Amino acid sequence: MQLWKLVDGSIQQSAAPLLFTLPPLLLLLLEPPSCSLTPRRRDRGTRRCKMAIARLVACFALCTSLGQIPSSAGVTLRTTDKIVWANEFEPIELTCLIESISTNNPRIEWKKIKNGVPSYVYFQNKISGDLEQRAQLREPANILIFNSTRSDTAEYRCEVAAIDDQRDFDEILISLAVRVKPVVPRCSVPEAVTVGTSTELRCLENEGFPAPLYRWFHNNEELPQDPKNTPKLLNSSYSINPDTGGLKFRRLRKEDAGEYYCQAKNDAGHAQCPVQIMEVYDIDILGIFLKCFGGVIVFFCVAASMCHYLRRGCFHKKGHNENNYNWPAQTDGVDYGDADEGHFRHKSSFII
Repeated sequence: MQLWKLVDGSIQQSAAPLLFTLPPLLLLLLEPPSCSLTPRRRDRGTRRCKMAIARLVACFALCTSLGQIPSSAGVTLRTTDKIVWANEFEPIELTCLIESISTNNPRIEWKKIKNGVPSYVYFQNKISGDLEQRAQLREPANILIFNSTRSDTAEYRCEVAAIDDQRDFDEILISLAVRVKPVVPRCSVPEAVTVGTSTELRCLENEGFPAPLYRWFHNNEELPQDPKNTPKLLNSSYSINPDTGGLKFRRLRKEDAGEYYCQAKNDAGHAQCPVQIMEVYDIDILGIFLKCFGGVIVFFCVAASMCHYLRRGCFHKKGHNENNYNWPAQTDGVDYGDADEGHFRHKSSFII
């Protein structure tokens, strides 16, 4: 359908399409009259143009009375980003742009959906819920969070209701993820190990989001993932797991001794643990043999000494209850009494 307009005294078709639809019966009133004005038919053309303009005015008046006011097809929303990332404690704006609408005061609502459960964060023209006193609504329907936190990670739905539009409702879903900087990781480094043995250094951090990746440093130099790519580390036998933070040595070398620390890093930042020292000792085979041999000699010496003293009876002790007193021999037929008796008794040979 084309829009008619008056140009130089004649009604012509407009190049701009009509943005609204009218009832078919009313369209008959807008049929283009052939009223091109010429010097010969000036009076006749003028009358016909005036009649066309009158019909057009009457058409709009009738449309107004019937409630057929030209309107848009319906409310339409869009956003600049459906997936939004933000750093913790930094501001972030969720955009809800209204592309077309006829209603003067549409109803705008924002809902937060976490774990499948919706809750209002903007309702009845005010911020509420988790974002209360931390956000504001910006024209036309954007929501600005002043200081985002890790608890703000969720999906947000912008809803606009326009009762005067043909399509009176539209919504758009936005996903917000808040990055969290890692905290100081916990590192475990053995203090002393032996050359040729295996060991593992550990690093762990639980606060960062998304989950951080781990890097290890030896004497303030970062250890590459593959030691074979570095000439001075060709003989190294370590492996690094950047996801778990483990640093494993299959066979330790003397050169592996030194200072170690771990760094946890994600898109929000990084943190590292304090420096720890690992010492690597050589195996002293001669020293171990001499110590063992000396221990055996000491054992045999102690055993021989004990046997010698046992043979000499140095460890024998007499009992304290043994009675070493000897009674004098009896003479002249006189019985002096029983050794067991403590009292004097008369004998038959006693002479008064």
